[in-house]
Amino acid sequence: MILYVFWMACGFLLTIGGMLLFMPPLIEKLRVLKFGQTEREEGLESHKKKTGTPTMGGIAFVAIPFLVYLILCLTGAVRLTINAAIVWTAFMGYGLIGFLDDYIIAVKKDNTGLKPWIKFALQSLLAVSVFGMYLFSGNPMTIHIPATDINLNLSYLYFLMVFFMFTGCSNAVNLADGVDGLCAGLSAIALVPFFIFGLIQDFNIAAIALFVIAGLLGYLVFNLHPAKVFMGDTGSLALGGLLAAMSMVLKTELLLIVIGGVFVAETLSVILQVGYYKRTKKRIFLMAPVHHHFEKKGWDENKVVRVFWCWGILFALLGLVIGVIL
Repeated sequence: MILYVFWMACGFLLTIGGMLLFMPPLIEKLRVLKFGQTEREEGLESHKKKTGTPTMGGIAFVAIPFLVYLILCLTGAVRLTINAAIVWTAFMGYGLIGFLDDYIIAVKKDNTGLKPWIKFALQSLLAVSVFGMYLFSGNPMTIHIPATDINLNLSYLYFLMVFFMFTGCSNAVNLADGVDGLCAGLSAIALVPFFIFGLIQDFNIAAIALFVIAGLLGYLVFNLHPAKVFMGDTGSLALGGLLAAMSMVLKTELLLIVIGGVFVAETLSVILQVGYYKRTKKRIFLMAPVHHHFEKKGWDENKVVRVFWCWGILFALLGLVIGVIL
């Protein structure tokens, strides 16, 4: 155990060090390539000045934790088990879809990106592929009912839940990526319970969570307001896929809804806004997702981030209490 803690601490520090070392040249390279953010015309006026800020910074916190994990595999501290492979496949696979979207946006200099049906098709195909890995490795098609000893066998209905979990979670995290530091901070907070669940169930999954948390902390040095770089869909889709995959292999699928409570709220705000507007031609929120509503109300970006991070911590603690204590 002491040796494991030593290697995990080394991996954590190595990941942060790698982020601090790699991010400045990456930001400069993205700037030279003119891979910058393109803000929507109908977006907030205060965000228009962000146009041109380098995007696709998510490349770093996807790649560096993976490289550190591979290095530690050589030491024997961690292993690339089937469940670890499932998690990495989801993380990097959704990151690749996001990269394609970001690349098209950067080249065309507009916010069109991948056509919605193509993007959804790729997300769906990856969800099916990850589920296939999960199924053929002998994992159960059951869900655990939190705070009980009940494991409910859903049989092949489990696939539908996993499908919506992956596509929904990747898009939910993406919606939260609209204010400097918001998405990265919320994702790091949400990963903490999964790190603890991993310590209880699977040290390899715990290591992945820890290294990605380290990557996000290193990324936040450059992403806090005023941001020098944005993660783009490369980062946000990857983080959504990661959270969904971890909840699946750790059998905490229902707890994901609690732990990701802020992401759920962001998604619901968009669904409610669109649905209500189509019926009444009126809006519930000044602007959706809901973090923009508070910006419209006069909150500065730092206040939005602080308040939403606090809510993220509360939801993470609630999920942790339900999953570990109850």
